[in-house]
Amino acid sequence: MAVSWTILGSGSAGNCAYLEAGQTRLLIDAGLSARQIRLRLAALGRVVESLSGILITHEHGDHVQALKVFAARHDIPIYCNRFTREAIEYQMGLKLACRVFETGTSFAIGDVEVESFSVPHDAQDPVGFLVRTQTVNVGVLTDLGHVTRLVLERLRPAQVLLVEANHDVRLLQEDTRRPWTTKQRILSRHGHLSNEAAAAMVETLADGALQHVFLGHLSRDCNRPELAHAAVAGRLQALGAQHIQITTATQDTPTQELRF
Repeated sequence: MAVSWTILGSGSAGNCAYLEAGQTRLLIDAGLSARQIRLRLAALGRVVESLSGILITHEHGDHVQALKVFAARHDIPIYCNRFTREAIEYQMGLKLACRVFETGTSFAIGDVEVESFSVPHDAQDPVGFLVRTQTVNVGVLTDLGHVTRLVLERLRPAQVLLVEANHDVRLLQEDTRRPWTTKQRILSRHGHLSNEAAAAMVETLADGALQHVFLGHLSRDCNRPELAHAAVAGRLQALGAQHIQITTATQDTPTQELRF
């Protein structure tokens, strides 16, 4: 079965990834504008109307902003847990025809099996995903304040992993535009992963199936792609794990399509 993986965009202003396995075509989060998602899918030769579903990690706007347009114009199944659905409906003032799953359970969508698991973040019931295909397993881990044992266990089978590397701690602490309370929230155990925290997680998983790491959700103000890459690459080099490739995703440009 042919599988392809592309991060359409990832950063503090919007997050969306695309996974195709056989005849199954999924968005994971829809945090870009509906127009940008359509344009970036078109660059892959795909259209919104062909989507099999949209997986939602949590209700924050940088992960769901396109849902209002998609819900009005397209009959695309939206997969999320109950608390996330309720939060999105409250925020957007609309009812969504969601396929609701219970956090911690697995479910099938066409040619893939999706495993959900809880993550620590300041949302109603945030989750990560392990998407299993016949060819490759893809882990998606955005927006979490610290890495739990459960997260590591669930992602151990992943050959491909999207993990947030939100901020460089020094740049965040020196940032003059964010109040101290915001910095404390970001640094908290229900906030966001720093470059070093993401690197430590990748290091822990390096002795397993992992082959390719995508670093996402980088802050425009409090991080730099080269800093995030260097943090992870340094850990892997020290381990002698040069077989693991590192790609840093950006807000404005999709990553190169990865095929299996």
